[in-house]
Amino acid sequence: MSGLDVRPPDTFIQALYEEHGRVLLNYARRATGDRCFAEDVVQETLLRAWRHPESFEEGRGSARGWLLTVARNVIIDHARFRSVRPVEVAEVAGSVATTPVQRDHAQGVVDSVVLHRALGELSADHRRVLTELYFLGRSDSEAAAALGLPVGTVKSRSHYALGLLRKWFGC
Repeated sequence: MSGLDVRPPDTFIQALYEEHGRVLLNYARRATGDRCFAEDVVQETLLRAWRHPESFEEGRGSARGWLLTVARNVIIDHARFRSVRPVEVAEVAGSVATTPVQRDHAQGVVDSVVLHRALGELSADHRRVLTELYFLGRSDSEAAAALGLPVGTVKSRSHYALGLLRKWFGC
């Protein structure tokens, strides 16, 4: 298809896409750096070609050159639109909209349930030591002072409690 011929609109756009779609996509991807946006550029380019086929003048250039020019104009129009768009008001920090999206947290929930069940299997003395050390973030000496135990006892209980938890988790 060297020029634009008069065909039914669907056939015309299909022929343009088949002959020039890959070139348009590569051009737009290189120009924008974004494949998804490049696909939108190709779609908009073909839509403009369908709406305004009269803007292509036979003998003045190739259909591909014309389409690449239209694609360039689509990219420029988008950049201009983004540059004149008013700056949005900053949202309140910590709001739902500004909270970063996290990956699936299901494994964390399962681990938490299993850990609580495993802690329930420990003796009260072992559980208190682990609570002081790991949940409250205290050092061995701080935990010993809080529990009224010698430091060696805290270390011994934490060692045996962690060993039981390792067995529970199969580590």
